[in-house]
Amino acid sequence: MQLGTRWNVGGEPPARLVEALVVAVRTVEDELAAEAVDTTGWGWTLTFLEGKPRVELDDGTSIHLDDAGRPQVTNPDDAPEED
Repeated sequence: MQLGTRWNVGGEPPARLVEALVVAVRTVEDELAAEAVDTTGWGWTLTFLEGKPRVELDDGTSIHLDDAGRPQVTNPDDAPEED
């Protein structure tokens, strides 16, 4: 795993971030804005796991590419609840 690169919500993502992930990041940011979520101070972290890019938002939302190269978004609310 490579150490991460950070940028602020609404900021310019790193140039090495593939376009599919840039679009997915913008979609998540648009959804948060539509829900009037205060993202002041929030940021994204880009890391590479086994050479594959993965981004994670400070709230736990993560985005990675599936084997076909399509972005997959996992929201913290999607995680199963523990008893």
